[in-house]
Amino acid sequence: MIVDHVVTGMFMENCFLVACGETHEGVLIDPGDEAERIIEMVTRHKVTPLRVINTHAHIDHVGAVAGICRHYGIPFAVHAGEKDNLDSLASHAAVFGLPAPEQPEVSEWIEAGQVFSIGESSLAAIPTPGHTPGGLSFYAEGFVIAGDTLFQRSIGRTDLPGGDFATMRKSIREGLFTLPPKTVVHCGHGPSTSIAAERAQNPFVGDHANPEQFGF
Repeated sequence: MIVDHVVTGMFMENCFLVACGETHEGVLIDPGDEAERIIEMVTRHKVTPLRVINTHAHIDHVGAVAGICRHYGIPFAVHAGEKDNLDSLASHAAVFGLPAPEQPEVSEWIEAGQVFSIGESSLAAIPTPGHTPGGLSFYAEGFVIAGDTLFQRSIGRTDLPGGDFATMRKSIREGLFTLPPKTVVHCGHGPSTSIAAERAQNPFVGDHANPEQFGF
């Protein structure tokens, strides 16, 4: 498979392109900002995008969705638990002194376990709430796109509306950490890591973590 990303916007968010290496059909995951740079990535790989799918709907992950979907004439899908975040984009933008992004129209609400065909390949939606109520990760053999659920030696924030540390910890330990150890974790911000590395070393949710030391 083709897996590439571009770092977008002031939040340095990772937008991912995942495509079949044979058919060059693909999906875009979390187009957060700078639609023109995302389009350049797609063009460079000669990929035909089939849809946009999102791990969650915070402003830094959906700012370019409407423009990307309009440019390619493709649908947008996200979990129904993200509806409140989508409806609150204007107020979230105001908190950061930013202009409100265009609210994207949802074509499909993603179900947990749903599989997206990408040419001869596929991505499965894994429920990973905690950072947001409808958080998802997308898994294919060898890698997972984890959004803001799991970072290198860290995790996503749980102090925002809809966030919950206990739910996040369960999503990671009973969901992501059950994937094969060599699975590469592509994160919503920052560098990639692996399931094995985070199980061994993540101070928040790793095998030797003590959440009480962080006040959770």
